[in-house]
Amino acid sequence: MSYRTRRSERDGAFSGNQPGRAIIDIGSNTVRLVVYGGSMRAPTTLLNEKVTAQLGRAIASEGVLAEEAIQLAMRGLKRFALLLDDLGVVDIDCVATAAVREASNGKAFVKQLRALGFQPRVLSGEEEACVSANGVAGAFPGATGTVADLGGGSLELVGIAKGEPGEAISLPLGTLRLPEYRDDDKADSDMRKALTKALKKGAPAFGKSIGKGEPLFLVGGTWRTMAVFAMQEEGHPLSDPHGYRIDTDGAEKLAKTLASQSVEDLQARDRISSMRAEKLPDAAVLLQAMLARIEPSELVFSSWGLREGLLYDRLPLHGKSQDPLLAGIGVFAAQRGAPPTLAARIAGWTVDAAPSRKHGSERIRLAATMLALASMQIEPNIRHPQAIEWALHKRWIDVTDTERAMMGAAIAANGNNLDMPANVTELASEEALEEAICWGLAVRLARRIGARSRRSLQVSRLTVRDETLVLRLEKSHEALFGIPTEKDIRLLSGRLGLDWTVETVPDGELHSDPEYDEEVPAK
Repeated sequence: MSYRTRRSERDGAFSGNQPGRAIIDIGSNTVRLVVYGGSMRAPTTLLNEKVTAQLGRAIASEGVLAEEAIQLAMRGLKRFALLLDDLGVVDIDCVATAAVREASNGKAFVKQLRALGFQPRVLSGEEEACVSANGVAGAFPGATGTVADLGGGSLELVGIAKGEPGEAISLPLGTLRLPEYRDDDKADSDMRKALTKALKKGAPAFGKSIGKGEPLFLVGGTWRTMAVFAMQEEGHPLSDPHGYRIDTDGAEKLAKTLASQSVEDLQARDRISSMRAEKLPDAAVLLQAMLARIEPSELVFSSWGLREGLLYDRLPLHGKSQDPLLAGIGVFAAQRGAPPTLAARIAGWTVDAAPSRKHGSERIRLAATMLALASMQIEPNIRHPQAIEWALHKRWIDVTDTERAMMGAAIAANGNNLDMPANVTELASEEALEEAICWGLAVRLARRIGARSRRSLQVSRLTVRDETLVLRLEKSHEALFGIPTEKDIRLLSGRLGLDWTVETVPDGELHSDPEYDEEVPAK
């Protein structure tokens, strides 16, 4: 079998994505393999597998990696090595954190990793904090505040200013260690005081010169589960906790509620695993102590942390400067028949009539255009709901709830579905959705006038003049103005509050009229 055939079969296993890079994250709770494809600025997760080995279970009491935990971890790691070899992935980053760096038998464990062919790096606490901060910087460009990465063995705190990590500290306050602060007869208030004291002693700068009055970015599975709980309580229409924000009053109420929850009640909820249910009440008390100590302006939950920080850190400067939303949607849409070049042509063709205005931006309009075009590859009977699901529920990076709703509205309008579902109308104002509906109707006109051909967009122009939506066509292509096109321009002009007309011009003179070089805003 040739290399090309093998690569084709391998890529086909991941819907056209090529598995380009893998990260093995050996933590105190879990040992995880993640394989990534697509753009490394907004990577697509192709494989995500973990073993809950709890390597850090005996660190506090015995200072070692428990033998049973090592055996469980190695069983998973041997499988990971085979998977990576079979997939042909050679760019592998293997990192270990708190449990391995603190255990007296950590070096012996690292030797076993090397015997499997891995080249493990044991990160210091400060390195771990800074790498997690890089993940936050990648997900929230220009982020400023404090990053708090809660793992099984440790809590990393790092200041971040305009996307650059600053002072970093690692504290032995991971979820496996928090029970040490809760005696059987100790109330939540006593545990909170003990944790506040530990924060003050271990991270004296945080809450004084670092973090006060700024966002607190929460990284780690336990924090994300906390966000899921909060979204469920709120009845939030979205499902992804990444980017979920909550003010300090809401954060204090959330922490108080979770601290008083029983493990059994938490386990009974959807999307809360037994492992997370056991950790949430103690983590909530830790959050209370952090709120009191750091005094942030808000909480921001980030699904990007250590692993994504490793990817982001290796990007060249021009790669880091890419827009993560457009990078991610660009790959996704291209695999569904809507390459970024096509979307850019259509976005350029529609900009005079339906630009971004008060509520949107050109990056969101371009993102919506890509998704709208990609949605046409979905079967008509399931297109509308599935495409809106893309906008609302896929893990896009650096996008607000309102912007998700606007993308959903544009996608719906592109399919001539103008009655927005409740999960869209709950997230954005009527005015914002109307702006996005006009984006979608303009995309509909652009793609249907000439079956998305490059030539059709070169011989036509859509603009606004004297309160009129004007479609200009070169003489050779005047027949493009068919019945579907008339319906589309009528629909768009009606939403814009404009009259409409069609003009035929001699070939080669489409842009010769200076009147059309002036910007005339639509209503």
